[in-house]
Amino acid sequence: MWKRLDRLVSTGLAALLLSACAGGPQTAAVDDGVDRSNWYSEIVDHEFVEQYAVTPQPEGVAIIDSRPARRYQPGHIPTAIHIPDTQFDQYADRLPEDRSNLLIFYCGGVQCPLSHQSARRAEALGYENIKVYAAGMPDWKAAGGLVSVGAAHVRGLIENGDPTVIIDSRPARRFNAGHIPTAINIPDSQFDNLTHLLPADKETPILFYCQGYVCPLSTNSAQQAKALGYTRVTTFSAGYPAWMAAYGDEPIQVATAELENGAEEGTITVAAFRQLLEKGGNPAALIVDVRTTDEAANGTLPGAVNIPIGELEGKLDTLPRNRPVIFFCSTGGRGGEAYDMAMMLAEGIEAYFVDAAVTILADGSYSIE
Repeated sequence: MWKRLDRLVSTGLAALLLSACAGGPQTAAVDDGVDRSNWYSEIVDHEFVEQYAVTPQPEGVAIIDSRPARRYQPGHIPTAIHIPDTQFDQYADRLPEDRSNLLIFYCGGVQCPLSHQSARRAEALGYENIKVYAAGMPDWKAAGGLVSVGAAHVRGLIENGDPTVIIDSRPARRFNAGHIPTAINIPDSQFDNLTHLLPADKETPILFYCQGYVCPLSTNSAQQAKALGYTRVTTFSAGYPAWMAAYGDEPIQVATAELENGAEEGTITVAAFRQLLEKGGNPAALIVDVRTTDEAANGTLPGAVNIPIGELEGKLDTLPRNRPVIFFCSTGGRGGEAYDMAMMLAEGIEAYFVDAAVTILADGSYSIE
């Protein structure tokens, strides 16, 4: 409780809330340098917004991000629709038809006027139940709220070879019928059994999605990943329906690395592997560390997942078939064994291994010789 009050005090909202409780105006003067003279009259806090920023999305409420697209796309409150204040008239048709619905506007924090301006514009259109989350996106992040991204941002991750691991939380039948390029499938119902597909490095960015605002699966999985200690977890809350609406069957240029074949069957060259690592291991290929969990705990390669060779046979069916899988160990021996096992037992897999000595230090540096 006190931590939350400290955060509110830092934005000046504590004084506003206390004033509101006492029956005074919510835009009372606060000695923090913030000009509240043009604030909208109905101000709410993180706790109020949190109850509505969930999936399935509650009926009768809309959260609206008033910031420009360059701010909305890489990070916004889950389920928030985008109506930039500078283009309000152009995109006002995104607002619900029912003028009695609750509208919650927000933007870039207490210094940002956009949400207040948009709230007044909505009021002029006849909407009757309008609130402004004045502390906005900075406060949402400070409170530890999940952050969602837009379809254009997801596309950029794929095309630029960003190391973000994209995870489809839907059941396998949905995933197999169609999914975002480079995504791997970890159904939320099987999350506990498939954590080996999560990157070993818990600072690797992870993005979850499912079937849009009606679907809670990606949020559930994201919360579970955070509980496991992953520090850079986001969601694409608009999910697969929004992806299809934006891009449909349009070809997406997936960033790749040249997987130049090595001298031995099934290998790739050290140079090709290094090039892949520079891209973080995703989305060009899935890198699998087949050393023991104790070895991997002391450090692994960028973007790698850890499946010890002794557990691999029982987990082959969980490996993706939509991109190459590259096995490595400390000398190439176990990596070669993993390759042989995959080729014999995993139908449809495109597998390789690194026949080289791989040394990984605790500070994240590595050498491949």
